[in-house]
Amino acid sequence: MERYNIAVIAGGFSGEYAVSLRSAAGLLSWIDRSRFTPYLIVIERDGWYVRPDGEETKEPILVDKCDFSFTLQGEHIKLDYALITVHGTPGENGLLQGYLDLVGVPYNTGGTLTEALTFNKYYCNRYLSTYPNLRVADSVRLLRNGARPSSEELIKRLGLPLFAKPNAGGSSVATSKVESLEALDKAVALAFDECDEVLLERFIAGTEVTCGCYRIGDTITALPVTEVVPKNSFFDFEAKYNGAVEEITPARISPELTALIQELTREIYQHIDARGIIRVDYIIEADGRPTLLEVNTTPGMTSTSFIPQQVKAAGLTMQDLLTDLIQDHLS
Repeated sequence: MERYNIAVIAGGFSGEYAVSLRSAAGLLSWIDRSRFTPYLIVIERDGWYVRPDGEETKEPILVDKCDFSFTLQGEHIKLDYALITVHGTPGENGLLQGYLDLVGVPYNTGGTLTEALTFNKYYCNRYLSTYPNLRVADSVRLLRNGARPSSEELIKRLGLPLFAKPNAGGSSVATSKVESLEALDKAVALAFDECDEVLLERFIAGTEVTCGCYRIGDTITALPVTEVVPKNSFFDFEAKYNGAVEEITPARISPELTALIQELTREIYQHIDARGIIRVDYIIEADGRPTLLEVNTTPGMTSTSFIPQQVKAAGLTMQDLLTDLIQDHLS
């Protein structure tokens, strides 16, 4: 049986660098070493570095970007497949996918267009809102150098509270729940520290849920739905990665509502031409209908992440699922 060299790509240039490395550690622990030889590739601004066993070496091992290869102990190693777990740029916005397309290496996410679309929350939700079955939250996009309505006008349109967040980013980095006129400017400035575009979004009251989804061959499978009960005022970075949240899988919702969310998630998977594993977040409002929050095409794979929980609840293992996904993309 042919063995493939698998690159688990982490790091990147955003505030999610550390989270990305934690996701990489999860993926490395689940890869079937009897079939694949994994290498951790860490992307940093001054170069791409190989960590053969997930650890830093005394002498940095640089990736040759001409053909996505490197030399280890005198052996030239060409990487056959990439598991991208860079949260933020360049792995979640299509840049890395474009490079891998150029060097002919398959990977686990959607292509350049898919990633560029889904990384921009405003554009993605506007696009998905054109489909009749999908409801999205009302939002306003602010550009760093663009014209900006007054704070009073923004609050008149979106109401209070509202959310201010980077338009391109994740893990709730630089995200604020704004509850007063006076707090809006500070929240916008915080989001602009992370990104050149800021998304202001209507607050949606209800039950927050999230649903993973993947495709093997022609079959798109939605995973069990998770209910998210944050201990803080919203599902912020602390809740996501420091345990300040209760995560209930399967969610405490009706079988009919579960089936609806899973069907919407499968539809979104097709609408955006996704590959690999994605995760879609919703709020179930008082009328019983889910409203789309956002689509995540490189979901977290840490020990506290949703996808591993949902995979387990589905009676599957992460190792088997990753093996199936990799082999499907390599065939």
